[in-house]
Formats: sequence, structure tokens, C-alpha cells
Amino acid sequence: MKPLDPGLASLLREWIDKAEADLEAAERLAPDVTSSIRLREVVGFHCQQTVEKYLKALLTFYQVEFPKTHEIKRLLTLLSRANPEAADALGGAKWLGPFGVDIRYPGDAAEMLPGDEVRAIEIARFAKAVVRRILDEG
Repeated sequence: MKPLDPGLASLLREWIDKAEADLEAAERLAPDVTSSIRLREVVGFHCQQTVEKYLKALLTFYQVEFPKTHEIKRLLTLLSRANPEAADALGGAKWLGPFGVDIRYPGDAAEMLPGDEVRAIEIARFAKAVVRRILDEG
């Protein structure tokens, strides 16, 4: 793999910064969601966004082109070509898929049950750990 040019390195950093902002938003909001399904959904949304952006950072690192998409499953398929082990390890993130787009519209969203916000944050934190480890080793 050839080294990242400065433009791609800058783009990778932007994906990481945006992913970390989404994770921070989810973590700050999560303690206050017990009485509101709508707030739980927002936590799910930010966790989905976290994973999506970490995947896009990793694809940028591997210099794999990706379409403008919010589909974690599609991004994982692209990642599997560059790093099948990472794609496999992050496969559980597909659970967050419905919280990325569907949740924005009434009647279309998967329900975020009490406790699901904890699972969503765990998945997002795991994605962060996997991606950061790969980037630190690279």
C-alpha cells in the first residue's frame, strides 16, 4: 500500500474528528434517555454515524473508493476487500444500520428499546478501538 498523500491524510483526520464528535454526542446524551424513546433514537443515530465515519476513515486509509452512502453493510463489504479480518470484527455494527437513515422519518424506524442505547455505544466504541488500532499500526 502506498503512503497517503497529504490530501488523503487530511481527509482521514476529518473522518476521525467527525466520528469522535458523534460518539461524544451519543455518550453525553445516553444517561438522559430513560424516559424518552426519541432521545434513545438520537443516541442510536449518533452511534450509527460514528461507525459509518470510522469505516470511511479506514477505507480512506486503505485508499478504497466508496460511494456516498450511509449503509454500514455496504461499507463493510468494501472494507472486506482490503482487510477481511477488520470487516469481520466489525460485522456486529450492521445492527446500527436502521438508526442511520430510517430513524429520521416517522413510521420507518426500528424501535430503540430501553438498554439499546448501551449496546449502540458499545458497538461504536468497539469500532473506534478497531479502527484506531489499525491506524496506529499503519
